[in-house]
Amino acid sequence: MTTDRAMAGQRAVGVEVNPVAGHIGAEITGVDLAGELHDAQVAAIRDAVLRWKVVFFRGQSLDHAAHVAFARRFGEPVVLRRRGSASPAGFPEIETTADRLELGGRFGMEHEEWLQRRRHTLLRGWHCDHGAWIDPPAATILRAETVPPYGGDTTWSNLAAAYAGLSAPVREFVDGLRAEHRLGVGYQPRPGDDAYLRNLLDHQVASEHPLVRVHPETGERVLYVNGYYVEQITGVSRPESRLLLEMLLEQAVRPEYTVRFRWEPGSVAFWDNRATIHLAPGDNAHLGHPRIMHRVMLAGDVPVGVDGRPSEPITGTEPGRW
Repeated sequence: MTTDRAMAGQRAVGVEVNPVAGHIGAEITGVDLAGELHDAQVAAIRDAVLRWKVVFFRGQSLDHAAHVAFARRFGEPVVLRRRGSASPAGFPEIETTADRLELGGRFGMEHEEWLQRRRHTLLRGWHCDHGAWIDPPAATILRAETVPPYGGDTTWSNLAAAYAGLSAPVREFVDGLRAEHRLGVGYQPRPGDDAYLRNLLDHQVASEHPLVRVHPETGERVLYVNGYYVEQITGVSRPESRLLLEMLLEQAVRPEYTVRFRWEPGSVAFWDNRATIHLAPGDNAHLGHPRIMHRVMLAGDVPVGVDGRPSEPITGTEPGRW
């Protein structure tokens, strides 16, 4: 956790960290992400990410090459095996979020139908990036190229604060539990033949993660739940699992643990994917304005629980394979 002394050190290298909510989120000024960053500046930004879980920069002039170069100062970028046509061909580390608009069409669905079949509960959209993999990304760096004049905000929640906010008996109970995270959880199939469902079944990805993971850098205990990948808590019945997960996810996204960010062209968000979940916007599709965002994800490690047990792959995933 950042101390007053550390914050003074950040200011000394020109990095000004201004918290924007009580438990999560800070805006960083005084640094040009496209320039040559000093090691002290990189360390100050890293400290801020670990303390505030997501940090924001405004008015940046990053192109694809500078985006990747900045990301490399903090880790090794993930290279996905498959991207859509919107992602830049010469930069395999970058995924453009407009690729998502193509996914339904590959399987004979309009984008809106594809979204409706995937998001059937109010909390469904809350997720970490690629949580079904055995080694989900450690962090994500997302930059805005084009945004609507209003709408399109993103919200993040601090899972370490959510865990700390549980009562002591509940914390002790969930410390020893594990959960199955699976790609495509909750998808509602189309009547008859469903090409998207067949693709999910042919390319399953699933892992068993601790329900509470220990953050590898801060040592914090993190309530490792999300609404997008978690299939069920292992070792309990499905009805028990459903009720427990509903309670824990509602805890995870309580308003006091969240921060909401208003994007502008040139904005950058850098978040700890191990200690947060986020909610992509659902209020801008009908506006008819483009929203073009580019992300780089940094390679992560295998989560470890309070008992020291690491996550275990179930199918379709192994450490370092994307």
